[in-house]
Amino acid sequence: MPDRKINESMICYDLTVSINNGVWQAEAPVTESFPLFVSQLTVIILISRLLFLVLKPLHQPRLIAEVLAGFIISPNMLGQFKSVQRIFPARGIMLIETVAYLGLVFYVFLTGLEMDLTAILRAGKRVMGIAMTGILIPMGIGIGLFFLLNHQSSNTTAVGCMFWAVALTITGFPVLTRILANLKLLHSDIGRIAMSVAMLNDIYTWVLIAILIPVGINLKTASYSLSALIVFVLICFFVVRPIVEKVIQFTSGDNYSEYYLCIVLTGALICGSITDAIGAHSAVGAFLFGLIIPSGDLGDALLDRLDDFVSGIMLPLFFTSCGTRIDLTKIMEDTPWYIVVLVICLACMAKILSSLTVSIIFNMPLKDGAALGVLLNTKGILALIILNVGRDKKILSHQYYTVMIVALLIMTIAVAPIMSAIHKSRKGLKHYILRTIQRSKLNTELRVLTCVHTTANISGMISLLEVSHATKSSPMTVFALHLVELTGRASAMLIVHSTRKSGAHNPSRAQADSNLIINAFESFEQENHLVTVNPLTAMSPYGTMHEDICSLAEDKRVALILLPFHKLSTVDGRMGEENAAYRGINLNVLPNAPCSVGIFIDRGLAAAVRPGGPNDKVKCRFAMLFIGGPDDREALTYAWRMAGHSGISLTVVRFLPSEDVVDVESVNTNEEQGILEVVADNERQMAIDDDYINEFRLNTANDESIVYLEKVVSNGEETVSVISGMENCYDLYVVGKGQGVVSPLTLGLSDWSDCPELGTIGDVLVSSSFALHASVLVVKQYGSGGEAEARGMVTSIDGSRRERFGMRRRMRSSQSTKGMVLSDSDWPVGNNA
Repeated sequence: MPDRKINESMICYDLTVSINNGVWQAEAPVTESFPLFVSQLTVIILISRLLFLVLKPLHQPRLIAEVLAGFIISPNMLGQFKSVQRIFPARGIMLIETVAYLGLVFYVFLTGLEMDLTAILRAGKRVMGIAMTGILIPMGIGIGLFFLLNHQSSNTTAVGCMFWAVALTITGFPVLTRILANLKLLHSDIGRIAMSVAMLNDIYTWVLIAILIPVGINLKTASYSLSALIVFVLICFFVVRPIVEKVIQFTSGDNYSEYYLCIVLTGALICGSITDAIGAHSAVGAFLFGLIIPSGDLGDALLDRLDDFVSGIMLPLFFTSCGTRIDLTKIMEDTPWYIVVLVICLACMAKILSSLTVSIIFNMPLKDGAALGVLLNTKGILALIILNVGRDKKILSHQYYTVMIVALLIMTIAVAPIMSAIHKSRKGLKHYILRTIQRSKLNTELRVLTCVHTTANISGMISLLEVSHATKSSPMTVFALHLVELTGRASAMLIVHSTRKSGAHNPSRAQADSNLIINAFESFEQENHLVTVNPLTAMSPYGTMHEDICSLAEDKRVALILLPFHKLSTVDGRMGEENAAYRGINLNVLPNAPCSVGIFIDRGLAAAVRPGGPNDKVKCRFAMLFIGGPDDREALTYAWRMAGHSGISLTVVRFLPSEDVVDVESVNTNEEQGILEVVADNERQMAIDDDYINEFRLNTANDESIVYLEKVVSNGEETVSVISGMENCYDLYVVGKGQGVVSPLTLGLSDWSDCPELGTIGDVLVSSSFALHASVLVVKQYGSGGEAEARGMVTSIDGSRRERFGMRRRMRSSQSTKGMVLSDSDWPVGNNA
């Protein structure tokens, strides 16, 4: 090997331990270990979070900001200045790295706590093939690039090439999850495939790391280290795990105290120490200990109490320490610059090449194969672990370490911008069809996205779906979405459940809530063979939850989104405030939805639909109030579909203006719209209304379950008077929101509106005292309120969007990962990004 000691410095530490009287009696308190560490931690977190804010528009993960923060304070950058050297002296780096590796141990312990090993058993051949190809091809490329950078051969080089090879095979599952969530691609076909492959890749990579590190440290003793590691793994799974399960059963139902959790964390440290002693990395033991702890309340308690601190405070120190080791002055040492550039470019193409290969094998479009390769290029903490081990053990030189770190950073940085550009171009080129019930073809499948906040929403929503009348010619596909607030996290998570798989044996309280919702919809599916239910859980902050709802609706091509009203009915039939944040979600979904939206106000519809109990036949009365406009036509279309149910009787009441009605000029409230334009639009809408009503009457003339009435009114007061005369006559009112419609028949009603998102008639029905026991469905048709211009606008009803640093979205247990790894039967038919 060439002489590499030029321009290098050697730092010697005095091993003598001095004991003083503390910070307050020291000559220079700021130079003491603890105050110095606090100062360093403050500067590191400040720089990393400022960088995160700068990179946020590019959807970059925190890992990039934290590694770059380390590079900025490294000796080759700001570390050259004396003021920075006072904060980051050479002797102070040791304490930072000690805490960093402690944070690393706890982080991988939490990662093992969340990982589901049964994902391997559920994986289909395609996912397994993509994962294995994504390991083998990059490994070969990594070995070749290593020797391309240095033509000389030695024992060290032979081992070092494997560190490069493994680093290229890795896909960072948590980082990929965050990027997909930020790009709203988490539930897309390409996103689901990438997540499945990344999860399997994570499992395989841990096996490679466990084997490679003992081999890299000492090839002669590697067999002893690996044998000891295998014995330790067997002891953990067949001795320690049963003991842990017994302890958990013994303490079941208890609130785990800090003392109890400290014992568990001590176990993680002990396992890490054992694997480190036998020649593997300490992270392997901590990960293994997390893997053997069963999912349940203990795992949730550990995640709730440790996740934010470990991910937000301790782990950034590890990423920063990786950045401080980057030395760009050594990147072209003894190597021409074009060779270095070629190596980095080819390294970035490794995963893309492997994905293109499998896309040909599995008949995937090449564009999707390339997009999948870009996503799988996402690197995470495992790649940094393997490179740092190689650097610590002097298996990788400064040059080899820096070249690969730079390549990994470029790969990860490029993922979000490239995928964002691909996604936007596909959306722009795609011919968009208005997804409404009215425009849906007859005898076609009705796709509905049903949102549920709590178990209190279940019975009413299921009853509404039941009376939506699925038939052989027009079946229903229901996407039952459980909305769960993700407090303080920056990224969302969509969990795809399977209605045919049982839950965990010891579910947490949050899981129990989801299990109840899933079981209820599963029972509904079993009782209604013409309905297909796909249960999902969306975990995100309330401020951005509407984005997940709208993205899912667009991806699944639904015609209707059903949202629960933000108030629940009380015993006396009046509405009580439940959660103002729910209203914010509804307000944000309405202008941003890619399809029609229905807000459902439940006042005991389940009891009205089946008054004699669950086994009773459906028999109830519905009313549709028609004022005019696209929203009312959409509501009439939905009510018309409901009337096809044998147990439903429908009354359609159309309100017509009298001869002495107030002129439209006096009710025009839109200052930006001219009078002539308003008149022309109203006349056009009235003509469309007449045609649609005539079509409805013609097709239902012989249907005894449908009654059509016309009421002539002059103003809003008379309209309310007619509606109040229907008191206690109907179980459900179906009305349109009336978006963009200027009608004298509702004149003055909006002045007293408490909930404008319900429209004038909907608000009257909800806030009045004459419809206390009747449920209400308010429908808004897509395109009725200028969604093309309004999409992207967000109403903040529960405060501004909250995004705290140091918070990382984690899947709450292995139960959360069910459905994440695709089987062959789950493989997406259309590969839409």
